[in-house]
Amino acid sequence: MDEIYLLNVQGVKKKILHGGCGELPKFKDGSKLTFHFQTLKDDFERTVIDDSRQAGIPMEIIVGKLFKIEVWETLLTSMRIGEVAEFWCDAIVDDPSSYRRDTWAMNKEEKLAVVPVLHREGNRLVLLKKYREAAEKYQEAVICLRNVQAKEKPWAEDWLSLENLITPLVLNYCQCQLELGEYYEVLEHTTDLLQKNKENVKAYFKRAKAHAAVWNEKAAREDFLKVAQLDPSLAAAVKKELRLLGERMREKHVEERQRYQGLFQQPLLKGAAEGKEQQGRGENAGAGSRTEASCACPPSWPCAPD
Repeated sequence: MDEIYLLNVQGVKKKILHGGCGELPKFKDGSKLTFHFQTLKDDFERTVIDDSRQAGIPMEIIVGKLFKIEVWETLLTSMRIGEVAEFWCDAIVDDPSSYRRDTWAMNKEEKLAVVPVLHREGNRLVLLKKYREAAEKYQEAVICLRNVQAKEKPWAEDWLSLENLITPLVLNYCQCQLELGEYYEVLEHTTDLLQKNKENVKAYFKRAKAHAAVWNEKAAREDFLKVAQLDPSLAAAVKKELRLLGERMREKHVEERQRYQGLFQQPLLKGAAEGKEQQGRGENAGAGSRTEASCACPPSWPCAPD
């Protein structure tokens, strides 16, 4: 097939070489896509830059994951099962003097070389409290390493070496997200790290902070205590965090009690007013009757004045 398709992404064109089967799948977040690919230069020789078949294993990405490989998700979700297609992806350059090739266009050596540069840039931006920009640098570095790691056998020596490089970048990213208030994203990534390494103290600490921020008191306490267990030198820091957590939870309980108490008080005040009115009428009538109002609040809550 020679028909060229334009995807809804600037600079990306598609040509179907072999049609796939069935309707276009609806890829939900978390779907795993497995595929082979070949990256070619758009020159006369069509020079091969990268080829997954030479590595002996197919490429995999997870749809919707933060640390996905750039552009791949856009390309793959336009394909049917068994389809073979060719894509052209233009590089968009705003400032030619500062141009750096996109991650997907780099070879393995270039990706590994750019990671420490991105790491340093992220650290510099954190010192400037530019957390969003710093997070983008850490994310880009992780993408580079994940791309390289995808061609290694899982849990093999080279795969583990790359995972050791990825972990501190993800932790730095999580710290930025804590500062930005993206607590559920922190929970997702720290949990993923802990599934691979159950003794990662920093992951436990950052996850505990995220749990505390979203009022998961029990989970926060468990993670903080795990930190102290794994690293006794952090016992003082954990004690401080637990004290702060306790104070925040008490404040929350007081606010909730006051809010619910207010809901209970409204009908009671009205009833009390009606009782007084009835008492007044009774006194005027000379009957000497008396109306008593009792509080319906739980015993542990202070009663509101009549």
